[in-house]
Amino acid sequence: MTQTTPFIRLHANDDVLIARTQLVGGTLVENVAVKGLIPPGHKVAMRAIAQGQSVRRYNQIIGFASRDIAPGEHVHTHNLDMGPNKGDFERDYAFGADTKAPPARQQATFMGYKRSDGRVATRNYIGILSSVNCSATAARAIADHFSRQTNPSALAAFPNVDDVVALTHGTGCGMATDGLGMNILERTLAGYARHANFCGVLVVGLGCEANQLNTWLANSHLADGEALQTFNIQDTGGTRKTVEKGIALVQQMLVKANQAKREPCSAEHITIGLQCGGSDGYSGISANPALGVAVDILVAHGGTAILSETPEIYGAEHLLTRRAVSREVGEKLVSRIKWWEQYTALNGGEMNNNPSPGNKAGGLTTILEKSLGAVAKGGTSNLEAVYEYSEPVTAKGFVYMDTPGYDPVSATGQVAGGANMICFTTGRGSAYGCAPAPSLKLSTNTALWNKQQDDMDINCGEIVDGTSDIQAMGQRIFQMVLDAASGKATKSEQHGYGQSEFVPWQIGAVM
Repeated sequence: MTQTTPFIRLHANDDVLIARTQLVGGTLVENVAVKGLIPPGHKVAMRAIAQGQSVRRYNQIIGFASRDIAPGEHVHTHNLDMGPNKGDFERDYAFGADTKAPPARQQATFMGYKRSDGRVATRNYIGILSSVNCSATAARAIADHFSRQTNPSALAAFPNVDDVVALTHGTGCGMATDGLGMNILERTLAGYARHANFCGVLVVGLGCEANQLNTWLANSHLADGEALQTFNIQDTGGTRKTVEKGIALVQQMLVKANQAKREPCSAEHITIGLQCGGSDGYSGISANPALGVAVDILVAHGGTAILSETPEIYGAEHLLTRRAVSREVGEKLVSRIKWWEQYTALNGGEMNNNPSPGNKAGGLTTILEKSLGAVAKGGTSNLEAVYEYSEPVTAKGFVYMDTPGYDPVSATGQVAGGANMICFTTGRGSAYGCAPAPSLKLSTNTALWNKQQDDMDINCGEIVDGTSDIQAMGQRIFQMVLDAASGKATKSEQHGYGQSEFVPWQIGAVM
């Protein structure tokens, strides 16, 4: 890749090249004349491809020609699809074939909050959770009392507390009291109640909901105490009394929370949730592989990174199974892929419902193509474990969590699992934050960076421009992670993102 070429070749065996800038008709690309306009980030054919033949990018199959494609033609949704079998072709899982020896241990530090149980926090919040949507308004009213925007005096005496946030959701009733849907909700709320970035948590219920607080506490092996208080509107005597009680309890929690001080902590205590949203044709070229380098560096320091979004890694799962530390770990990932195939079919969809319209406008055509760039976020480290949605992540190193591709739902599961940072790549300009975990936004292209700097934390488009490379950018991302974990506010935090983006995975029948 050089700064002077108007195109990018990713692999010698690829059938397509990627436009670095808009290519006009007649432009020579490796001695092939371009036919018509090729937008930035989009693909141009380098050979004649017959209808039904596979098309390669990254030296991997990204789809099949839906009609004959001539050299120099724009390759996109009009002539490339998943093929007659909807992307179901033989893949060599080669479990563990690419595992490698652990890297030499490194010892970077950040300024974190050490909790009494040995965990380390990157932020110091008090949280108000709702057991059911019916108590969401009361939960938000409690948090609103402590708003730095509308009532700045409420937290003036507590400078070491980042914020008081309400994390509410749209479910908790109209569902079976047991089964997958309730299990996921209980597990997600428990993960947040235990999260190291919360010094104290209130959980507010209604009283008659399916998600009963006492049952949730018992099933989650939690109990009311100094740092966790639960109560409901019906037993408290209505909304006004509930809000007053919640405010009083938060006031008590603030005193202890304000005693927390940042101190040097090993980077092994950082757990990053990896996300990409609003992806484009550059995502798998710039931001995602650079984030992958940062992941490998974090793993070398004993930290953890969680790759997720199962519908978005579909078609590239064989690249992850090759890195699995055991056949059991690899097969667990494949089993989640098979579950998603059945799940989408049951709901009248298919795995290629993804990419989104914005992804396609940015140059991505099929999920097979999108997934190859998506897995690049996970670097090259061994795959240590596979978790179901919102399960506690206990392994160190690079791990996988099964989640939907919808970013708020996916990141909610990662944070419930213990992620205390989010790194989010975007080529279209996704706006996102994730309290209580700070979220860093990585721009895939310079045009987005120039247009939307208020939302972006770093410009990985320099890789596409030729002014930086993947390794150097990965080092910068890792340092940015350390800085954010030490308290430097991210762009999404500056805008106040994070409360509305709490979205537990709602699965199963709504009754």
